[in-house]
Amino acid sequence: MEGIGVLMTCPMFPYLEQELEQRFRLHRLWDFPSRRRFLEAHAGSIRAVVGDTKVGADAELIDALPGLEIVATFSVGLDKIDLGRCGEKGIRVTNTPDVLTDDVADIAIALMLGVLRKVCGCDAFVRSGKWKSGDFGLTAKFSGKSVGIVGLGRIGSAIAKRAEAFGCPISYCSRSEKPHVSYKYYPTAAELARHCRILVVACALTEETRRIVGREVLDALGPEGVLINVGRGAHVDEPELVAALLEGRLGGAGLDVYENEPEAAEELFPMDNVVLLPHVGSDTVETSTAMADLVVTNLEAHFAGKPLLTPVI
Repeated sequence: MEGIGVLMTCPMFPYLEQELEQRFRLHRLWDFPSRRRFLEAHAGSIRAVVGDTKVGADAELIDALPGLEIVATFSVGLDKIDLGRCGEKGIRVTNTPDVLTDDVADIAIALMLGVLRKVCGCDAFVRSGKWKSGDFGLTAKFSGKSVGIVGLGRIGSAIAKRAEAFGCPISYCSRSEKPHVSYKYYPTAAELARHCRILVVACALTEETRRIVGREVLDALGPEGVLINVGRGAHVDEPELVAALLEGRLGGAGLDVYENEPEAAEELFPMDNVVLLPHVGSDTVETSTAMADLVVTNLEAHFAGKPLLTPVI
């Protein structure tokens, strides 16, 4: 398969890059200052695209690659891929579900603890030497708090399981009520927010879920409520979130994702009731390696005429 052209859209995990280079003719889009010149020189030889949550395969790129057969994303999320255009052109699409579920669910719990127990503030308190002048003060308990989850898929279910271990009552909303699930179901995010103290966003980003958390949901969550987002930044109306925190209409937030990454609203930086992570929910060595292996295996299966492991289209 050494002669098959594979395009990586942006820097990702070095191990993935190495594995692709060993098996295919790898092109790195970021090595070329002019995307247009790269496409003029190599478009006809590219048969696969590997993208991620930063740069995937939009309609412009898909249309510029006449020989494109498959898009394999180094992520679960598909919002950076024009699935409609891929479907029209018969281009296969794969992602990396399951292997990152545990890490993202772990980060969601870490954010809940981080916000309520003010872990970052405590760390800064010790490092600054302020402890010598007095105690830090009281924080809020996590165990037993009611947790509402927007999207009870693989990751949402894993978050629910972990939160249950802390004695947290679980409720959820999704496109439809899940059979064989004992958690309380609410049909909308606003209704769910009214019945929980911690609201976790863990659904896929679609046109229906874009900005699913806006003023109505934030106000329903209220001044004692905490928002946790491990889905996508565009799930949350960021200006409304900032306003709710500044005005005290929301109790706190823990964010791993943002609407315009790598930018985050600077108004959030001084807030001691907010924990900010740089989209690292799945970024462990173990999970990144498993995701990379899945990307490579899907590509090898496609070009060998075998069934894909994790087909989307």
